[in-house]
Amino acid sequence: MTLNTSRRGFLKSAAAAAAVLYVGVRPNGALAAGSAPAQLNPFVKISADGTVTAIVKHFEKGQGPATGLTTLIAEELGVSMEDIQYEFAPSDPSRYANLAFGQMQGTGGSTAMANSFLQYRQAGAAAREMLIQAAAEAWGADTAELTLEDGILKGAGQEAPLAEFVAAAAQMEAPAEPRLKDPSEFRLIGNASVKRKDSLPKTNGTAMYAMDLHLPNQMVAVIIRSPRMGGLASGFDDANAKEIKGYIRAAVLPNQAGVAVYAEDTWGAFQARDAITVDWDFSNAESRSSDQIREELLAAVNTDPEYNVTGADQAATAAQIDGAAKVVEQTFYFPLLAHAPMEPLTCTIEADEDGGVTLHDGCQFPTGPHIAMAQIFQLPMEKIRINTMFAGGSFGRRATPTADYQVEAALAFALTDRSRPVKLVWSREDDITGGYYRPAVAHRVRVGLDADGNIAGWDHRIAAQPILKGTAFESMLVHDGVDHSSVEGVAGSPYQIPGQHVGLTDVAKATTVLWWRSVGHTHTAYVMETMLDQAAHAAGRDPVEFRLALLEGGGADQQRLAGVLKLAAEKGGWGSAPEGRSQGIAVHKSFGSYVAEVVEISGNANDGVKIEKVTCAVDCGIAVNPDVIKAQMEGGIGYGLGHVMRNEITLTEGEVDQSNFPDYEPLRIGDIGAIEVHIVPSAEMPTGVGEPGTPPSAPALANAIAVNGPLVTELPMNLNGVSFA
Repeated sequence: MTLNTSRRGFLKSAAAAAAVLYVGVRPNGALAAGSAPAQLNPFVKISADGTVTAIVKHFEKGQGPATGLTTLIAEELGVSMEDIQYEFAPSDPSRYANLAFGQMQGTGGSTAMANSFLQYRQAGAAAREMLIQAAAEAWGADTAELTLEDGILKGAGQEAPLAEFVAAAAQMEAPAEPRLKDPSEFRLIGNASVKRKDSLPKTNGTAMYAMDLHLPNQMVAVIIRSPRMGGLASGFDDANAKEIKGYIRAAVLPNQAGVAVYAEDTWGAFQARDAITVDWDFSNAESRSSDQIREELLAAVNTDPEYNVTGADQAATAAQIDGAAKVVEQTFYFPLLAHAPMEPLTCTIEADEDGGVTLHDGCQFPTGPHIAMAQIFQLPMEKIRINTMFAGGSFGRRATPTADYQVEAALAFALTDRSRPVKLVWSREDDITGGYYRPAVAHRVRVGLDADGNIAGWDHRIAAQPILKGTAFESMLVHDGVDHSSVEGVAGSPYQIPGQHVGLTDVAKATTVLWWRSVGHTHTAYVMETMLDQAAHAAGRDPVEFRLALLEGGGADQQRLAGVLKLAAEKGGWGSAPEGRSQGIAVHKSFGSYVAEVVEISGNANDGVKIEKVTCAVDCGIAVNPDVIKAQMEGGIGYGLGHVMRNEITLTEGEVDQSNFPDYEPLRIGDIGAIEVHIVPSAEMPTGVGEPGTPPSAPALANAIAVNGPLVTELPMNLNGVSFA
């Protein structure tokens, strides 16, 4: 067959075949579109063959944005979930900043959906309207006659796949205010049958994690780190390492924080590391043990606080409590905790042909390592590239203010001639002994009750190792000296507690400390919810009724918290536990979401507690992906319960005692009998789900145990009077 075509026709066809429609927003927030992504930060890309790609600006560590953000695009654009794919956005804070973090690109604080909900819907809606406009012009039809569903444009007696109109749409201006679908039109948002986009590649092994990457001719680097915070490497002896197969060399890092050991493979690197002895300068290193740190924190909550957080009159609150009919008081201690994700930290750095550098990483906060590498390699930002990969968990560990492990990798790479890629690998022992920890914290609470069993005063004192002070986040989250991460969940609680005074005292850090899944809410929810139970019992009132009374007559915050409390109590059969079982309840707001949980147990503290069932109610606004929400609640509950049952990090003269899962034991599948999750229908803007399931789980368990046993005020439970079946 012979085809006749003009030069103009050939060029037109070739252009159409290469056309790509990008839709997103400009740095000023205005919607934009074009055939190249240079002048906008695209959230959706549509190729000439009709392939739709959501460009996901929040990385995937198991919490679901790869599914959630593609759902928003697919819903508004009018394509099925099977016909949309995703890729992670490049590191570029000017285009992909997290709106909750200012000019920083990153994933955390359960902000992914809340930050991106309107952005991604608007991009999908704009693409839909542009394709409809292109079809209307081609068909000589009115746009009002046309629809785009399942990737097919229909109307005015015509029908065609969206691919036919990509080239024309790519030449159009984006509509300033595209029409967003009414919730009554949703087919994907809120649909419980929509499954995760990342399940199949993670199941069949095609998903690439940072640990999976093996570049040609790469070296593996591991670090010998100071066993005490603040120790400096002054020299080393690698004579024995030279006998190890694959060993290349070792070098003290430029910042003296450790010694980099290079080898041809991971096994050789670990073997060589074990054969090297390092000379450490501990003159400015931490030397305290856990008992000393504990005593310092407990002493701090038994003195007047350094900061008055709520501004309430401390003396007036004390007088109200002293004059109360009954006083309930407790002192609590929370140990250091490791994050312990399944995939230990790792990343790979290689040189690019243009003189730049690429970091391959499950990168949670790209902006930090991007800036750090530009400084280390003395390169402009555009010469630093970050290839974001999957991460096997994080719980906060991959997002440090210092970009610690990425800086280690960059320094290790900088010490070479840069002809070979360098892959940094952390072992499980590295992760447990040398990482960043949830800070140790102490609380002391005194609650006064009047003759009718109502709260007359609440004095709450916290002593904590501050997370944010001295970091790049201090200006945003430290106000009047108060590190918000130490008091969140107490200060600003939706409970309407009369005469509540909250004080805070900072205590020197014994290790590097970091946000941990749900940050300050990990300990503040425990204290608030167990103390409310103790106050309710002292007043002779039902714990649910007691809480509802403190929420009655309030605004949206109080109503939504009461809503999940009632739902969890109803679905969990509050007050009707089978014989031989006890129940505890807790409810907490964190990251904009409201979660209540009922924990039902059998047994007792002496003979062995078994968690039979956890019933969870969550109000997180519009439930974009119910399946993901359910999974995140289940994961958060398990994470919170597993750590409170048996985990702590302790120090002996500044050195961490635990090293791996045998002595920092993760939750076992048999530890919880069943979990039920109930999602409150809502038309409110979506809020976080990655962290809010964690805070109520531990106090609900503690309250269940306290029904027939002790209130555990020092954690972990298994070392403080509770055995588990």
